[in-house]
Amino acid sequence: MIERLQALEDRYNKLTELLCDPDVIADPVKLRQYSKEQADLEETVQVFREYKRTVQGLADAKAMLADKLDDEMRELVKLEIAELSEKEAALKEQLTILLLPKDPNDDKNVIVEIRGAAGGDEAALFAGDLYRMYTRYAERQGWKTEIIEASLTELGGFKEVIFMVNGKGAYSKLKFESGAHRVQRVPATESGGRIHTSTATVAVLPEAEEVEVEINEKDLRIDTFCSTGPGGQSVNTTQSAIRITHLPTGLVVSCQDEKSQLKNKEKAMKVLRARLYELKQQEQQKELADARKSQVGTGDRSERIRTYNFPQSRVTDHRIGLTLHKLDAVLQGDLDEIINALIAADRTEQLKAANE
Repeated sequence: MIERLQALEDRYNKLTELLCDPDVIADPVKLRQYSKEQADLEETVQVFREYKRTVQGLADAKAMLADKLDDEMRELVKLEIAELSEKEAALKEQLTILLLPKDPNDDKNVIVEIRGAAGGDEAALFAGDLYRMYTRYAERQGWKTEIIEASLTELGGFKEVIFMVNGKGAYSKLKFESGAHRVQRVPATESGGRIHTSTATVAVLPEAEEVEVEINEKDLRIDTFCSTGPGGQSVNTTQSAIRITHLPTGLVVSCQDEKSQLKNKEKAMKVLRARLYELKQQEQQKELADARKSQVGTGDRSERIRTYNFPQSRVTDHRIGLTLHKLDAVLQGDLDEIINALIAADRTEQLKAANE
């Protein structure tokens, strides 16, 4: 591990030299490439340097014990050795985690798709609750959100809502949200006060670059139509809405949020590219069927991952057995405790796999 870390530090130092080279500074592509590579190494290198300082300090302290010391000084040195030993172990564990294979999608923006599933109007209302929960969480993270497509119901819920989340590390924190979310509560439309169970599905897709997914224009059928509002009412008399069909896969994406046909097409292409990228990833995962399957789930939108119980103000994530009694706070976007626990569980699984 130390040899690998030293190699990373050497590369970091070389990148520092390259970023001062006038030829590199004059080349925007290389400058961006090297800057990103160095930024990716930054945390690991800084922790490794702290680790080396700690190891050296520990060796110096142990050497002092061989000298003739009075009792008080000897106790102080022993105390320092104990503190440095504890720090060394913590830094070593941190470095082990930092060396785990990084998901190449972690720093990407994401496209989130939420759909009401079982439960009719109540499922659509719950889909709206989830949309607001994620947009508020995004605000807390300093990310920006933008609706791509939304199908509203007359009661104010969403049959479907697709939106973009722009921000560094968005995928790393939201990727475990894919799956079926279940709500247990008394619907506003229920006169008898009975608790109903409804579900909504969430899919979190990393934004794909054009170089990652090649789309041939000949494989696309593009239709235009007038955008509509809740209940099918017409809200636009111009043909600004776009529907794109990817003929080889049968994937269909539509967008009518913008008044501009060109902007709607750009948004629809982003969603199509992300869905095709997801299909590509799924094929790769099937080829690696014997690889580790994380206990936090496969990301399949049919997999039930979480329950939101209103009578008990309880949120339970079934993958890691985490239960919190602060439903209101969670629905207001306070997702840090859940998301951090999911990330920790995933790292634990990766460490187990690495040690097998």
